[in-house]
Amino acid sequence: MKIYAVIDTNVIISALLSRHQDSATVKVLDYLYDRTIVPIYNDEILEEYANVLRRPKFNFPERTVNATIEAIRKGGVRSDRLSSDEELPDLKDIVFYEVTLSVKDSYLVTGNIKHFPKKPFVVTPAEMLQIIQEMKSPRTDLLSEPTARYGKV
Repeated sequence: MKIYAVIDTNVIISALLSRHQDSATVKVLDYLYDRTIVPIYNDEILEEYANVLRRPKFNFPERTVNATIEAIRKGGVRSDRLSSDEELPDLKDIVFYEVTLSVKDSYLVTGNIKHFPKKPFVVTPAEMLQIIQEMKSPRTDLLSEPTARYGKV
């Protein structure tokens, strides 16, 4: 099972700052590292990650920044932006939204849900975990008999 997603910078920062291994952002990053989540990116997104993760206020070790970006680059899919007419509160966020649009059935995982249009593919880290859990769990509520599902055959 693979889930394609653009990961907003705030999710990565929150995960790296968290002291709680069971937090939703940490689990999203764990799923990225184990390749359950296949990150989608372009050069602008990688540059944003590098610039923000290197801000002095976060004080992340350079090896952590490099390892995170390399995991995204190595395990991810590079994609171009698909132009959108959406107007977002922060113009820097449009690249994340448009790269998400470029890959069918992908998600945008963000901690700033209000910064993006209300779309089913724009999800919080907690919602992403729920999607992953639902995909991993077999549906037990489905009946196997064709007559039960489709009526008499």
